[in-house]
This record gives sequence, structure tokens and C-alpha cells, in this order.
Amino acid sequence: MSSGSTSDKLVQRHNLIVMFEHWGIALSGIVLLMSGIFQMPSAARYKITAIPGFWWSGEFFVTLKLHYIASVVFVGLILFHLVYHLLLKEWSMVPQRGDVSESVKVLKTFITNEPEPPFGKYLPEQRLAYVAIAVPVLLLVVSGLIKTWKNLYAPDMDRTLLLWATWVHNVGFILFFMAFLGHIGALLIKPNRPMVRGMLTGKVSREYAEHRHPLWIQELEEKKE
Repeated sequence: MSSGSTSDKLVQRHNLIVMFEHWGIALSGIVLLMSGIFQMPSAARYKITAIPGFWWSGEFFVTLKLHYIASVVFVGLILFHLVYHLLLKEWSMVPQRGDVSESVKVLKTFITNEPEPPFGKYLPEQRLAYVAIAVPVLLLVVSGLIKTWKNLYAPDMDRTLLLWATWVHNVGFILFFMAFLGHIGALLIKPNRPMVRGMLTGKVSREYAEHRHPLWIQELEEKKE
């Protein structure tokens, strides 16, 4: 969501704050997925505890504490992400009218090799993917807060509410895991592979940016004038 600047043959796509947000949420999310799975319990059943360094995966209270710590980081970074971009009034990742039809056009170009329509900093499917991740995150956070409140402060919480929170948390977990796999899988598609550099370094090649994001490059050039 940050503005970029051109330098030589690379274009700054993400600043350090955005990189910190992305990787912080990603890594804490992975820890949440792993620690949540280990609490089922599945680590001992599938011999994960036998893997060197993973003895803790079968210890419920260890994985629970790890889950709580990761959740604090996860929720904290999400709140920071929302406040930071709201204050800067950056809306480039918010879905726009026509994103679904434009995404279909992009998918067709993968088959027909026809040129893509000109886009800004983010492709329409990236904005849709943002929502696909945001929805399960919302489900996980709300249901997780309810379950945490029960564990720490309200052991006699209404059973119906707790049951619903548990089901919502499980559904959110599945949706988040699927969105995570989709996010990784999208990078395997050849036209999307240059985005890996942007995720790792914050920069993409100018050639790629001019090819797939010409409206963004045009915006950057106008800001320089």
C-alpha cells in the first residue's frame, strides 16, 4: 500500500514498514496454524514429536502458550496495519467494482497469451485475495478472543456461545489455511514469479512493473514531476 520510487532498474514497491507487517503477520500466522494443529492433538499421533527439535509439539500447555504469544503478535500487527494505512489514506488494496471480471480477463491471458489490461500497483486478483485472507482473519480473531476470554476469565461461559466460537474458529482456520496455500500457489504461476522479489526485498524490476503495472509507473512519474 505504500508509494514507490524508481531507482536504476528496480522500483520500490513496499517500504520497510509494509515489509515488517507482511512478514510479521505471515510468520505469526504460520505459528498459529502449527500450534493450533498441535493442540488437537496430532503431533504425537503422526510422530511429529519424534522429529528432532519438535518434542514440544506434543506438550499441550507449551503449544497453548505459543498459540497465545503468536496471537498477540498477529492481532497487534493486524491492528497496526489497519491504523497505519487508514491514517495514510491508502486504499490501493481495497477491492474495486469490476475486480472479478478483470481477474477473469487476467486468467484468460494466461491461456491465450494476449496482453493484460493496464493495471495500477495491485492487480484485481490481488485485491480479491486481500479480502479472501481478511475474512478468515476476522473470524479467527473474534472467535479466538471469545475462547481466550473463556479460558482466562469466564470458565462458566455459556456453552452455546462457546460452541459457536469453536466452530467459527475451526472454519476460520480452514479458510485461512486455504487462503495461505492459494497465496503461495499464485506465486508459482509464471507471470507472478517476479513478485517474489518484491516480497523478499521490497523491490521489483522496472521491466516487470512497466509490463504489468503501467498505471502505477505512470503515477510514480507524475509524482516525481
